[in-house]
Amino acid sequence: MSLSWQHLLAFLVAVGILVTVHEFGHYWVARRLGFKVLRFSVGFGKALWRRVGRDADRVEYVVASIPLGGYVKLLDEREGPVSPGELHRAFGRRPHWQRILVLLAGPGFNIGFAILLLWGLFWANGSQEIRAVVGQVLPGTPAAAAGLATGDEILALEGRPVDGQSDVVVGLLGEMTGDGRVQLTLRDEAGAQRLAVLEVTDPAERRRLTEPEQLLSGLGFGFWIPPLPAQIGRVEAGGPAEAAGLRPGDRVVSVAGVGIADFEAMQREIRARPGESVEIRVLREGFEHTVRVQLGVSELEGRSVGLLGVYPQPVLLPESMVRRTTLGPLEALARGSQEAWNMTVLQARVFWNMLQGRVSLKNLSGPLTIMEFAGESARSGPTNFVYFLVLISLSLGFINLLPVPILDGGQVVYQLVEWIKGSPLSERAQVLGQQVGIAMLVLLMGVALFNDILRQFG
Repeated sequence: MSLSWQHLLAFLVAVGILVTVHEFGHYWVARRLGFKVLRFSVGFGKALWRRVGRDADRVEYVVASIPLGGYVKLLDEREGPVSPGELHRAFGRRPHWQRILVLLAGPGFNIGFAILLLWGLFWANGSQEIRAVVGQVLPGTPAAAAGLATGDEILALEGRPVDGQSDVVVGLLGEMTGDGRVQLTLRDEAGAQRLAVLEVTDPAERRRLTEPEQLLSGLGFGFWIPPLPAQIGRVEAGGPAEAAGLRPGDRVVSVAGVGIADFEAMQREIRARPGESVEIRVLREGFEHTVRVQLGVSELEGRSVGLLGVYPQPVLLPESMVRRTTLGPLEALARGSQEAWNMTVLQARVFWNMLQGRVSLKNLSGPLTIMEFAGESARSGPTNFVYFLVLISLSLGFINLLPVPILDGGQVVYQLVEWIKGSPLSERAQVLGQQVGIAMLVLLMGVALFNDILRQFG
């Protein structure tokens, strides 16, 4: 997908909100506990906007030119001389438990902010779960070997009931990081229940299934969706369809003389013609038009396929496929807290298995992928953008709790060691820790950026 200024704007808005929340956590707790705050900065580098508070501390509030982070600067003897009258407010002179609370406040506010957003979503919209009904099952796959059939509804994994499709995906992903064997409880279209065992014995194949968008297709099934009409919902900017003059609302009638019944059939014909020049007939405002399109080329599962650059119009699921529950304010808060906990535990589990080599490093996403998700969620509406903020806020909170020296979690470890030891760590130990932490982050960011480039440019 080509990134646009809308993607960049949505990304900057999201980063600005979440960085402000994170740094406000440090700032608010520090001031409540009596630390002296010198500066609250959203962003790094040259100041674009600056204001000095009118209180006795004269805190400097800054919005800086590089919007990929921020910081709260506290009075600290390690960074310069401190007057005797203010020594008691310097970071290193405060009790260890207070320092730890200040360090934990940033990630804590990110997690709390995510819970607050989820609470609002659940209270406003209630709970919606899409039933995990099996759609197409591909022959010769683990799903086919397990006996899954179109129309089966997945009710439980390993005896644990599931509420819908998201529970099934999370559960299957978890099993692929283990022994790859999971027992499913199924209910067929006639209402009869049965057990089926879905199994992937090859560790390399299980690891491949943890790559983005590989799980269900690798297992050989998908969830049921209504047939999509071959009507264009959105045209990708700069793509072959836009260049040929195709528009949203066009109904594709034929591709290279082959009649088209639905969007899937159109995709099949387009993918079979990578780089070809084809005639496409469309129905537009009651009249048929023929346009010639020079198809692009994309990579799909290791092979070259044709690319048109269009997206279908959204199709609403029938009410029978959706379970809706209205939630009051307390129920919504409990549901939001549980959802935030589940997502954080999943992040921790995936990260731990990634370190052990059981989960693909391709799951690491960098700024380009996050920018893409930000733009697409914003384009899809306020609810989707808020849910994107929830995911990124939880990720920011989790990452900053990792025991890496230059992150909040690593600084908490330093403070705990000093507290137990009874004296500060040596300057050499702190410098070494920072160097190791920087090296680890650079490595992770390098992998994430490499993944971004692969996703963007194939």
